[in-house]
Amino acid sequence: MSALKAVLAGNPNSGKTTLFNLIAGTHYKVANYAGVTVEKKEARISYDGSEIILTDLPGTYSLTAYSLEEVVARDFITTTNPDVIVDVVDASNLERNLYLAVQLMELNKPVVVALNMIDMAEKRNIRVDAELLSKKLGVPVIKTIARDGVGKKELLEGILKFKSEKREFRISYGSDLDPALEEMEAIINEKSFLTDSYPSRWTAIKYLENDAEIMKKGEAFADVHGKLTAIVERVEKHLKKTLDTYPEIIIADYRYGYLRSVLKDVVKKENEMERLYLSDKADKVLTNRVLGPFIMLAVLYGLYEFTFWASETPVGWLESLFGWMGDTADALLPDGLLKSLVISGIIDGVGGVLGFAPLILFMFFIIAILEDTGYMTRIAYMLDRVFRAFGLQGSSVVPYIVGGGIAGGCAIPGVMAARTIKSPKERLLTILTTPFMACGAKLPVYALLIAAFWPGNKGGMMLGITLGSWALALLMAKVLGLTIVKGEQSVFIMELPPYRMPTVKGLLFHAWEKTWMYVKKAGTIILAVSVILWALMTFPGMSEERSAYYEDQIAQVESTVADEEAQAEAIAEIENAALSEELRGSYAGRIGTFFEPVTQLAGFDWRTNISIIAGIAAKELVVSTLGTAYSLGEVDAEESEPLSARLASDPSWSIATAVAFLLFTMLYSPCFVTLAVINKETGSRKWTAFALVGYTVFAFVVSIIAYNVVSLMI
Repeated sequence: MSALKAVLAGNPNSGKTTLFNLIAGTHYKVANYAGVTVEKKEARISYDGSEIILTDLPGTYSLTAYSLEEVVARDFITTTNPDVIVDVVDASNLERNLYLAVQLMELNKPVVVALNMIDMAEKRNIRVDAELLSKKLGVPVIKTIARDGVGKKELLEGILKFKSEKREFRISYGSDLDPALEEMEAIINEKSFLTDSYPSRWTAIKYLENDAEIMKKGEAFADVHGKLTAIVERVEKHLKKTLDTYPEIIIADYRYGYLRSVLKDVVKKENEMERLYLSDKADKVLTNRVLGPFIMLAVLYGLYEFTFWASETPVGWLESLFGWMGDTADALLPDGLLKSLVISGIIDGVGGVLGFAPLILFMFFIIAILEDTGYMTRIAYMLDRVFRAFGLQGSSVVPYIVGGGIAGGCAIPGVMAARTIKSPKERLLTILTTPFMACGAKLPVYALLIAAFWPGNKGGMMLGITLGSWALALLMAKVLGLTIVKGEQSVFIMELPPYRMPTVKGLLFHAWEKTWMYVKKAGTIILAVSVILWALMTFPGMSEERSAYYEDQIAQVESTVADEEAQAEAIAEIENAALSEELRGSYAGRIGTFFEPVTQLAGFDWRTNISIIAGIAAKELVVSTLGTAYSLGEVDAEESEPLSARLASDPSWSIATAVAFLLFTMLYSPCFVTLAVINKETGSRKWTAFALVGYTVFAFVVSIIAYNVVSLMI
């Protein structure tokens, strides 16, 4: 028996993904839709003896091809021919949410409506008669509260019961369009024009809506395409002359008119005019033009203070654990390459990154609270006005936040999130500047430097770095928009969903999901690259001649210095000099030393140079590489200390160096994976090369200026 194919469709903020997580749990696969980089979640579920393959479609407001997500959702439905489509709708905003349902039903596919967040609607004194709604729409309507797990069983039973129950659906578009639609349908049916993929009436509607994707497909059939476009032109002229409007506006008006008639008697709002909803009351303060920005800064500051405070103890535990592991390996393993690999390559390299896992966990937990309550959307709303001043628009806020606008995100989904921006100019500017955000991979670097040089004001420094990242990204967007990225600004409309009380289960799920990705990355990619970097820092090793020279030096000290303390100190100095020479002579040391004459202008020595190069592969490697480099430079492993303490006490590091390195980390090339995503999203190697080379050169120039200015001030 083949598995039943079901898809989840719905507007953004309708609770669709929460419903998918409720049904699928953690047993789902993440991939991309064919040919594009839109994320696709798919789960295989067993229920009541049946197998269901459930696919979570991208959140869309319609099936009109305005954005990549809408094209992907529509193509997936029409090409895979699912057995049932579950349209998840927000019960508080039925008219707007059901607009998508109407378009799904016009495809003549089996549709089940999941009436989600019914509890929130009732709290707002909105009563929905689900039975009457089902009767009027002619499709099953099932009440759900996804975040509380309500309606899961009924929905799965509905999927099994109503699968493949196709119903022809059509609404009237008035006396101006209906005759034209009938004429077009006749032509389409006669020639079997695209009828393998779409219902004939649906294709005719798309022609009247000037749908670029459908008309492009139609161009391959010149005869039919010519007849249909001639009818469209005739209708457009008539509507322009008589009503001064366009067919797509008439179509939208009639769809909303149909929905208003459906919702009459279905939705009852009690005391609507006498009360402001709790969300509206909260927004009067939280998004106030004067108070809102201060509250937002206070929230972000509190987020960072809490994160550092709560993670301090577990981070200390992990540091002690990795210190103990290093000491144990030192005691058990004989001196040699294996011991060096285990301690410096694996424990110090990977441990330097894993040590920040508690901080990442707490950070994502707080971010999950901001997202699930709806406050994150308010932040985007408040920043819209600011973004416009820099040539961007409100949609750019979401990629910035996803990319690390509130420290802890990831530049890869941030860059991908820019595809919802319709204006090519604003989309490109957003793609090119999102990597400046404080992503989760940069977070350990910032935390390391803060712990080393500004330990007394961790929260304030992290907030300053976050705001600095935003400022640098916006300034870069302004400069690029005025110089090399040309185009017009577009109009942006943002929806503010009502505030919701998040569930502990949901918060823990989101926080753990993202933290696990971080830990998994440390245990795979970072482990592998740490070992490679250890090898580059260990080989080819010191020549026999130079080794003999240092052994002679030690022997001379042992034979000439009688005082034990003085002898030990002198031997330690010789061993330090030997290790330093050996490191500099390694393959990595030669690379770092090659760049040192130039990078010294910004205060970076050869070890810092190696970490910078490693950071282009993945930003987490900056910390692990520094950990390996400074571990290899230690004479006595028993005196090992946290990397932050090593940097703070190292003579090659100063406040000026730390400031320059912070700015360099903010600005230089994104990691390889982000560069690959930029290449795919822009379709241009030119912009990828610009992000790699241009940003690195720019970061270096800024770092030189910062290093020298701060050096003069202190």
